[in-house]
Amino acid sequence: MFIRVVSEILEDLRQVLQQVDEKEIDNFVKALLDARRIFIVGAGRSGLVGRAFAMRLMHLGIEVYVVGETITPAIREGDLLVAISGSGRTSFPLVAAETSKRLGAKVFAITSDKNSPLARCSDYVLLVKGRTKDNAVRDYISRQLAGEHPPLTPLGTLFELSTSILLDAVIYKIISMLGISEKEMLERHSNLE
Repeated sequence: MFIRVVSEILEDLRQVLQQVDEKEIDNFVKALLDARRIFIVGAGRSGLVGRAFAMRLMHLGIEVYVVGETITPAIREGDLLVAISGSGRTSFPLVAAETSKRLGAKVFAITSDKNSPLARCSDYVLLVKGRTKDNAVRDYISRQLAGEHPPLTPLGTLFELSTSILLDAVIYKIISMLGISEKEMLERHSNLE
């Protein structure tokens, strides 16, 4: 049973990640490398995915901050906000995106909904089509009527896992482009553990 469940989850992830537009990934990498500083925002589990991505960017020597931390400076023109929200409607990332735009920073949304408020207020969108907690509730009745079983990844898990894998692939792409060695990354890794 366990192996079957893992296999089904991996297949769901493969299907989601195969739908990601390579041009959007290229735009994302360019925006990351062009930014003076990078700010990451997300709520809940999307926020955890963002924090892991911020840590990897720091390992690459990129100046990066997580919105909401006490050491996060003011965002300014030339900076980039990466806002992660499956639904694109979560208030914390949306308010951060709107504020960043007003202050002259660029905004890159990572979301499942290209028509969401977050996507509409962003300069760029990286679409990761995963099941979000919002559409999980809407899809329940449709699945029941069709006799389908619920997905094995509850609420927004498919979006979060897919986004995490995608962002690790983005890190690999940047490593390859900049020729950064693992030794260099290790030198920036925390030594207080």
